[in-house]
Amino acid sequence: MYDKGFGKKIEWDIPLLEGYEYTFVKNTSKNPGPYHFNGIVNPTLNNEIKNWDSDAVLIYGWSYNSHLKCINYFNKKIPVLFRGDSTLLNDNFGIKRLIRRVFLKWVYSKVDYAFYVGKNNKAYYQQLGLNDRQLIFAPHAIDNKRFSSNISKNISEAFELRRKLLIGDDEIVFLYAGKLEEVKNVEILLQAFVEINISNAHLIIVGNGILESKLKEEFSKIKNLHFIGFQNQSNMPVIYNIGDVFVLPSKSETWGLVVNEAMACKKAVLISDKCGSAIDLVENGKNGFIFKSENLKDLKEKLLTLTYHKDGLKEMGNISFNTIQNYSYDTICLAIENFF
Repeated sequence: MYDKGFGKKIEWDIPLLEGYEYTFVKNTSKNPGPYHFNGIVNPTLNNEIKNWDSDAVLIYGWSYNSHLKCINYFNKKIPVLFRGDSTLLNDNFGIKRLIRRVFLKWVYSKVDYAFYVGKNNKAYYQQLGLNDRQLIFAPHAIDNKRFSSNISKNISEAFELRRKLLIGDDEIVFLYAGKLEEVKNVEILLQAFVEINISNAHLIIVGNGILESKLKEEFSKIKNLHFIGFQNQSNMPVIYNIGDVFVLPSKSETWGLVVNEAMACKKAVLISDKCGSAIDLVENGKNGFIFKSENLKDLKEKLLTLTYHKDGLKEMGNISFNTIQNYSYDTICLAIENFF
């Protein structure tokens, strides 16, 4: 599959469809894909669900042709359950916002219950008309066990990678993993790293994207900066263990599951306040810090604080690990099962 964000074809190297029954519904879109409203058009979807005689329908996101039609069709026929991760963190004022609010209130009036992923997501649903009785906590989660198992092996391989990158055992490594695109704001992290100018600190950038060439050229002469490209899922537990602190500097992020992954690998985290997960997963000074999005000064101060307190990063990582245990697939499954 071609991924626009990474700017390349991506084929995940872990199984995604094992262990459960599934059906692919025919997509008749002229330009299929998850990047626009008419990228998912399934004329037979509603009838297939109806013929299956389901007790309820759980829909992930409304912003596709078929999803919106499905919400509307099953309204008042069977319970319509909804899951999304939108927030109000980047909610702008103006006429477009008002029109969008009216439309979204109409959409959510068709939803019986919504599974919210965190505090910011819950506030979003409340603003759009859903009451507390309709809101069920089902946190955003990753497979914690996959990232936290085989610790000795992962750490050993990470040590070898650090050695190849000429990173000393006593040096601190800041790590970013994700797409290199405007909204991720990797450039502010690179600029902050340059300006703090700490000799025993390294920054590793994992991923590809539209800004890759620009960033490599702009920061080509910076010491202790490493671009290592896209890494597939099976290798990510090793990659996280190269770092001491995971950084997500996004201008806008509905959640940021990479933070979950880093925390499952016992890493301290530094993320912007425009990441939806920030208020749920990060406690300032405990397992990392939250910095003001697009604020270079604040980001530099937090990077320096973490650098000067390097001896405390292991304990921060342990707190991250303990925190993320409550954000699991089991918790999501229980929330859905308890609905019935």
